[in-house]
Amino acid sequence: MVEAIATDLAAINDVSVTLMCDQRFSIHAVRCQIEPVSTHDESVAVFEQLASDADYTLMIAPESGGGLLSSCRRVEMWGGRLLGPGLPLVELCSDKQATAEYLAAAGVPVPQGMAVETGKTLPADFPYPAVIKPRDGCGSQGVRLIASAVVAAAFGPVPWPARLESFCHGVAASVAVMCGPRELRALPPCRQRLSDDGRFQYLGGALPLRPELAERAVDLAIRAVETLPEPRGYVGVDLVLHDPRGQSHFAGAKLGQSPADFVIEINPRLTTSYVGLRAACRGNLAEAMLRIAAGEPAELSFRDEPLQFDADGTVHFT
Repeated sequence: MVEAIATDLAAINDVSVTLMCDQRFSIHAVRCQIEPVSTHDESVAVFEQLASDADYTLMIAPESGGGLLSSCRRVEMWGGRLLGPGLPLVELCSDKQATAEYLAAAGVPVPQGMAVETGKTLPADFPYPAVIKPRDGCGSQGVRLIASAVVAAAFGPVPWPARLESFCHGVAASVAVMCGPRELRALPPCRQRLSDDGRFQYLGGALPLRPELAERAVDLAIRAVETLPEPRGYVGVDLVLHDPRGQSHFAGAKLGQSPADFVIEINPRLTTSYVGLRAACRGNLAEAMLRIAAGEPAELSFRDEPLQFDADGTVHFT
């Protein structure tokens, strides 16, 4: 994902890209300058210099432990400009419980749920099956299906601040929305490929989505993003779409919240779907993101050829 977006940005006329990375890892991005760092102090100094000098800083970091939020704060503290959501949106969407409450208050459908404090046990009277997840998790980290009250009782004390929400049947999907001061541009929806072992591990995605599902996915994603404080850059919206023709992505759950379309969470950053979308795009997806974020018009079109992409960014045309 990092290599893909950096290569695309560097391909734009009059744009130069510098990547800061841990020297233990190799990154291959065409026409990009690499700034390797080896210590925490060195990374802070290099990051400060790059963020203050650049026209834009694109942060790719997990929400876990406040990582994304603290990095974005540092960019703005040093006078930099984020090519992505600002602090209010990042702070909100780094907390899954707060995001759900915010969206529900704005009339956006989200699964029924509740906050669970660290060390507390799961309530016996919640409408199971349900899903437990860390409030600040990403990439399916710590997510578990709780099939019944019996399973909930056996789960034991929750090890981190969590959100417990009703399991929703349907097709797991994602919509990337490019955001700017003049428009919100939804990209083609992707079907999410998740493990069916009750852990919902992210395996990658596929596109295109069936037209009737894609239309509903775009409508709901835009509806959700419109409520957010000053969306900018790339925002990912994870959804579950009711599909009377198919089964849930987890066949072991027989019950759950009534059939409907729901927003599951919002990712205030670039997501893995970028690699699949750029492969389907006839132009430079990063250039369109930059233009839309700056309030400029952008041309975008996509191929209909089916493809899948893996969690590691590998793309397969099917």
